[in-house]
Amino acid sequence: MTRSVGFVSHSSFLEHDAGPGHPERPERLQAIEDALRQSGAWARLRHLGPEPVPRDVLELVHTASFVSSIERACREGPTPLDPDTLASPGSWDAALRAAGAAALAVDQVVDGGCSAVFCAVRPPGHHAYPETAMGFCLFNNVAVGVRYAQRRRGVGRVLIVDWDVHHGNGTQTIFYDDPSVLYFSVHQHPFYPGTGFPQERGHGPGTSATINVPLAAGSGDGEAEEAFRNILCPAADAFRPELVMISAGFDGHRDDPLGGLDLTEAGYASMTRIVRDLADRHCRGRIVSMLEGGYALPALGRSVEAHIGELIDHGVVSRVTWDTRFPSEAGG
Repeated sequence: MTRSVGFVSHSSFLEHDAGPGHPERPERLQAIEDALRQSGAWARLRHLGPEPVPRDVLELVHTASFVSSIERACREGPTPLDPDTLASPGSWDAALRAAGAAALAVDQVVDGGCSAVFCAVRPPGHHAYPETAMGFCLFNNVAVGVRYAQRRRGVGRVLIVDWDVHHGNGTQTIFYDDPSVLYFSVHQHPFYPGTGFPQERGHGPGTSATINVPLAAGSGDGEAEEAFRNILCPAADAFRPELVMISAGFDGHRDDPLGGLDLTEAGYASMTRIVRDLADRHCRGRIVSMLEGGYALPALGRSVEAHIGELIDHGVVSRVTWDTRFPSEAGG
């Protein structure tokens, strides 16, 4: 099978300032580029730059008043939104383009330009609620991608796989009563943000469409792979997704300063293979993967390279030129 694998990012993501000493820093994207260049994967990807998401698309997930409040906080910033989350003047364009990256990636996989797309974005998104920013996140990028796919591109059932070390409380809440979205999360527990218990299974028509697999601190590749094979695969095969979205956080790596799991690059490669095979079975390989966490720079770079490498290794990727402003101009 021939596959074209896309890579979406933009120089504006370097302008989001989360605050002095904050772990969610621009150098994360430079670490990813460096690892991909060193492995040779960089030249084998189709590089794409996102536009700011249209406001009406953003409001498929977030309330109009919340969007306006984030714009105001960014314009007047730096503005603290919670103890961990800061809106700065550069955050507004970055946040719009991060959500726009999700829509662009959906367009690519739906129209056949790419089979799979990885979006290296800042700020991340899976903690954001419709009316609340938290946990480094302003807008919920994955949720915007899902609703764009469903409301604007005719996609029905969407599987979200979230392997960030922190539970995606915002994403879960947005789709909690929606049977058209299967949300599957492996995460450290007990841990921030305090959600993600196994008994959180959805509500009303969405009952059983939320699957949480909490992992104890110290759990590693074997426990994660077991959850994917024994829990995710049967559920996804029954659900038959038309699109797969990944909240790809790499802060479960054993080297990460914010997490307590023991995952390695091999574990992320294994999880990617399982999800890739699910997508091949059910939706012609259509995967949109959005960067979430990951704060140990060398480990982040290696983990993303392992993740993308599994997508590339499954087929043939395109070679195209791209806007060279990102990310080298930042000097990070």
